Amino acid sequence: MEILDKYIKAVNNGLAAIPYPSEPDNLYAPIRYELSLGGKRIRPVLMLMACELFGTDYHRAISPAIGLEMFHNFTLLHDDVMDNADVRRGKPAVHKVWNENTAVLSGDAMQILAYMQMSEAPDFCRKEVLDIFSKTALEICEGQQYDMEFESRDDVSEEEYLEMIRLKTAVLLGGALKIGAVIAEAHPSDADRLYRFGENIGLAFQLKDDYLDVYGDPAVFGKKIGGDILNNKKTYMLINALRLAEGKDKEDLLSWMGAKEYDADEKIRCVTDIYTRVGIKELCENKMWEYYKKGTDLLKEINVEPEYIEPLLELSAVLMEREN
Repeated sequence: MEILDKYIKAVNNGLAAIPYPSEPDNLYAPIRYELSLGGKRIRPVLMLMACELFGTDYHRAISPAIGLEMFHNFTLLHDDVMDNADVRRGKPAVHKVWNENTAVLSGDAMQILAYMQMSEAPDFCRKEVLDIFSKTALEICEGQQYDMEFESRDDVSEEEYLEMIRLKTAVLLGGALKIGAVIAEAHPSDADRLYRFGENIGLAFQLKDDYLDVYGDPAVFGKKIGGDILNNKKTYMLINALRLAEGKDKEDLLSWMGAKEYDADEKIRCVTDIYTRVGIKELCENKMWEYYKKGTDLLKEINVEPEYIEPLLELSAVLMEREN
């Protein structure tokens, strides 16, 4: 989408211009590295788009948008340590380039830098912006905790999983949009609708990630396909496969989950075949589109001219159709 280019360029320029202290370099070099890995910059872009949706120049929200992107990348840096993930966006993860202790400490510094950027919000709304951001940050930690607890549970329900990804992923999209609306002095009811739009699109976005981890193209996806399967990660796919599989499919699925030694490619292939046979592919696709429709319906209720919401509708469609 060409319309996104100005926002992405503004965010990237802002990230590149952050005045890091010169020392100690081993604290700040991992932050620069993490941010250099790229990414879609979806969350800061949403904040800037929300600001302009209500007729306010997006530059008013640029510092908070940069802070939000730094915070998002901080969560990814720590996630990679907790998940022992080797690759991030096709490149070695920070804790592989340096070490785990460095990654943790640099992540902590990154979070502080994010708050420093967020505190550059306009005076009239700074407290509200920081309150939204702090609530969102705490909810993301709650989501991560649930995610870790699910690793040792075999009875995770679909409802529990959806609440976990709402906290871990969706609230950050909602928070980005609401902060942009608050900075633009939007009516509170419109800011709330925009938040709920972001939540629903965020749920669809995470379900798409689950889907792509099984059915995506590794050359496009940016990381190895089947990682969730190898780790027995409680995703929407696995939870529903455990619920729906019967007979030999159920026996085989449980056997693969309990196996200590196995060929990785064979496990991915066999579990994927089970998913396909019991209809998980279609089930996940339908759930994604359900959340997408809820989100876009909310967006259409916002009190602005219909043409003003078109860029957000277009971006939502792009996110649903993505392959990485």
